[in-house]
Amino acid sequence: MTIETYGILREGYEKLKRDLKHLKRVERPKVLKEIERARAHGDISDNAEYESAKHAQGLLQARIADLESKLARSRIVEEQKMDADTVLLGAVVRVKDLNRKKVLCYTIVSDVAADFKSGKISVSSPVGRGLLGAKVGQTVEIEAPAGKLKYQVLEISR
Repeated sequence: MTIETYGILREGYEKLKRDLKHLKRVERPKVLKEIERARAHGDISDNAEYESAKHAQGLLQARIADLESKLARSRIVEEQKMDADTVLLGAVVRVKDLNRKKVLCYTIVSDVAADFKSGKISVSSPVGRGLLGAKVGQTVEIEAPAGKLKYQVLEISR
């Protein structure tokens, strides 16, 4: 059995580590205090506060396990080793939306670092997948939930 790994930029890897550290050092102690406070109210068999705190603890532990798993399976991709002429993980891509006649800028990142509001799109999203491997001047057609997108790659940078 092999463990599936995925590429991640150093920035995304460091963010995962910070998030995990925060969950373990800040959030977990808060939840444990909530459990202790709820236990102090007496009988836990009919204690909604206790049940709520235990539920929060379960969700927190699941999030911690998920981050630990992602960190264990990730492989840091160094940007300087990438082809600068091709859209790859870590590329900043300026495209022209040929349907709406609008210029857009995306940074192609791993799933864990995606943040659409800041222009960071996942390499596994429809647009991210559609742009992968494209070169400057190339036009790509992408099937997305919003319909067929048609982008012309204007510029690729790192």
